[in-house]
Amino acid sequence: MERTVRNSAKGLIIRDGKMAAIKIRDGGEEWFIMPGGGQEAEETLNEAVCREVSEELGIEVSCGELLFVIEGVHGESFHRVDLVFHCEYIGEIPDAELHGDTNQVGIEWLDISLLNTLPLYPSKLRRQIMNYYEGKTYSVYLGNEEAGDPECTE
Repeated sequence: MERTVRNSAKGLIIRDGKMAAIKIRDGGEEWFIMPGGGQEAEETLNEAVCREVSEELGIEVSCGELLFVIEGVHGESFHRVDLVFHCEYIGEIPDAELHGDTNQVGIEWLDISLLNTLPLYPSKLRRQIMNYYEGKTYSVYLGNEEAGDPECTE
């Protein structure tokens, strides 16, 4: 089977020490993912992240610098490359028609100081987001993460 590579533009939106996240429920389990999704043809990554955040959260953002790159080489029908951008919160979009992810059950603002203890995936992002927020050194390229990898909770 020939697999394709799919770019996914994600937004790290921080307000008052918390980051915006999508709550997912599947098979009785709950976890969080970052807002964002697939880049479309003739769409820049900045445009993709702004569009996806508005569709999933009903929030307008301005897209800033690229912070993290993480891959999902296995486990899906495609090779996923997540590109995480810092986004500035502008405001809620009045009467936004949300187009949530599969199994999306809500939107939450996660306390960044507790991020390493929360089920945010990919888990390799947890500590790096905390480091970024705290002004510490952080890694940009986080490599591959797939189901079955050890949780990053340090």
